[in-house]
Amino acid sequence: MILLSIHNLSLPIEDPVLKFLLVLVIILAAPLLLNKIKVPHLLGLIIAGAIIGPNGFNVLSRDSSIVVTGTTGLLYIMFLAGLEIDMGDFKKNKWKSLTFGIYTFTAPFVLGYLGGYYLLHFSMLTSILFASLFSSHTLIAYPLVSKLGIAKNKAVNITVGGTMITDILALLVLAVIVGMSQGEVGTEFWVKLSVSFVVFALIVLIVFPIIGRWFFKRVDDKISQYIFVLVMIYLAAMLAELAGVEAIIGAFFAGLALNRLIPHTSSLMNRVEFVGNAIFIPFFLISVGMLIDFKVFFKSWETLEVAGIMLAASIGGKYLSAVATQKTFRLTKEEGKLIFGLSSASAAATLASVMVGYNIILSETETGEPVRLLNEHVLNGSILLILISCTISSFISMASAQKIAESDNEDTVSGNTHEEENILLAINHEATVERMVNLGILIKAHSNTEDLFALNVINEDKNESSVKNAEKLLHQAADTAAAADVKLQSLKRYDNDVINGVNNVIKEQKITDLIIGLEDEKGFSPSFVYNLYNGYLQNDDVNVLVYHAAQPLSTIKKYAVMIPENAHQEAGFFHALLRVWNIARNSGAKVVFYAPENIIDILQKIIKKANIEAEFIIMSTWQDGERTAAQLKDDEALIILMAKRGMKSYIPRMRLIPELLNRNLKDNNYLLIFPFSEYDKNSPEIRSVGNHGDFMEIGNVIQKIFK
Repeated sequence: MILLSIHNLSLPIEDPVLKFLLVLVIILAAPLLLNKIKVPHLLGLIIAGAIIGPNGFNVLSRDSSIVVTGTTGLLYIMFLAGLEIDMGDFKKNKWKSLTFGIYTFTAPFVLGYLGGYYLLHFSMLTSILFASLFSSHTLIAYPLVSKLGIAKNKAVNITVGGTMITDILALLVLAVIVGMSQGEVGTEFWVKLSVSFVVFALIVLIVFPIIGRWFFKRVDDKISQYIFVLVMIYLAAMLAELAGVEAIIGAFFAGLALNRLIPHTSSLMNRVEFVGNAIFIPFFLISVGMLIDFKVFFKSWETLEVAGIMLAASIGGKYLSAVATQKTFRLTKEEGKLIFGLSSASAAATLASVMVGYNIILSETETGEPVRLLNEHVLNGSILLILISCTISSFISMASAQKIAESDNEDTVSGNTHEEENILLAINHEATVERMVNLGILIKAHSNTEDLFALNVINEDKNESSVKNAEKLLHQAADTAAAADVKLQSLKRYDNDVINGVNNVIKEQKITDLIIGLEDEKGFSPSFVYNLYNGYLQNDDVNVLVYHAAQPLSTIKKYAVMIPENAHQEAGFFHALLRVWNIARNSGAKVVFYAPENIIDILQKIIKKANIEAEFIIMSTWQDGERTAAQLKDDEALIILMAKRGMKSYIPRMRLIPELLNRNLKDNNYLLIFPFSEYDKNSPEIRSVGNHGDFMEIGNVIQKIFK
């Protein structure tokens, strides 16, 4: 009775605690219950929204709190689509995306216009707006596809790029039709719309990255960084509305703008995805479900007729577009299905257009009834379209994405082998811990989650302060890795000599890559150089990476990679190259290779397998590379493939590199990679480390080249 007196349990529930609790229970229960019967939980959230909404049992009202949180979820979906897109693939597939965008806009538009004008006898103006409802689509199944790890698949990239194009075209049609219905379309209208959109795009795509780079350089607080991302999403959405287009376009552009500032394997990316998938996106799906009113379909056959035509135009048009795209670019059958699944859901832009058209009153009948641009039958039909199209999208996307993911696993050697990739971070200074962990996460293969080690060697005999400092550093390393959803194994070792301690762990844990961090102020000290050449580099079957970080990895625009002559003949060359590949692929930064002509030829032949943005410049002499390195800009970093004395690619001037870096690049990031000089003695074949699938592709190509 006390509980009843405290909470007003009359429907709809108004108590904020009970409302939020109920929504959280639905978000929690939907995946647990529906996964058992193979129903996508995205669909379950929509159905749950319909049941508890004002048109169902009226448990919750679709009030401002639901709308605001749901709107954030919608913007989040579009932002993640822009943020997770592989910019290298996007540039390679831009014409494919443009073609698909035209296909997926035109086919549903034509079918919708024919249905509206000839079957439903709408006016030409209404028929054009009616047709534009089916051209746009919402990437409602994108979180599901991303979760399966195929967000970088070519079909996904094409669909995401095409979504931006078709949604912009559909929303521009809406803006034009609204202007025509109000008699405002003329030269001034077109000029204003064009100029405002161009200004909006330039601000978001040029100014936002500058602001983001400045912010991430100066603010290390994780909470502030996440709030900054939310501010950028809503600011871009607001600018889009001021420019005359929908907010979802602004959110997508914000994702593109911050794409290279939030590495795909970073803790910030993990935080962004986690909050969106846990809270905001489920709220959006539930809010969509609250719009569904099943009762209207039993009141009027005309509503069912309109809904049938809408479904045929939308689903049929999207299917034809997907098939045309598959045939045009010779994609696999499953990739074609995935394009159809992702693009078949109508929700955000469709609902926005319907509501705008419904609210425009053209005239009144003799009885005083308003004549709307889009009548209530279209409004009710759009609700059924949202439900059915989201159902089809969820099922088709999940089925095709799972098959593509399974196929990728079968094609990747790492899916069938237990060969190891073990990365060891030799941590000793608090200021370098987070930077080293972030580099370790960046260079590692996506498929491996338990291959990162952090080691601190205590070389004082059980000194209490040394033990506490070691525990503090290892705890910091573990926390940094956990924030990116990566498991890091902490190793604390007692040894009279630090180098011996590290070398023993390398043997015990079968380490493949050793990362050593440099302090900003000291750089290469004489003692460090001595320990490097006479200690760490004595391991012949381990890649040794010496890392100096003057700024966050996310703020690096370009990496200059220097490769010496004959480097391709070294045993560990391609393993070291894969580390560079992963840095470029996971950060989205551009890579410029400076190398002799014969190595450039090899790189150009295998770059098609890498999906990174790369440029190649012939380096005639090592001194040319040194001059280039000394002239790097603030937001550029240097990677040098080094060699020990006695290796085929060794150059005496390599001994001068530490002095060069101390003198010219103390404010830049740089990474020295010493590839291993011998294969693992326990494995006669080429040891496969890193992303095994990529390595095998590179290895096969290289073998063909030398044959």
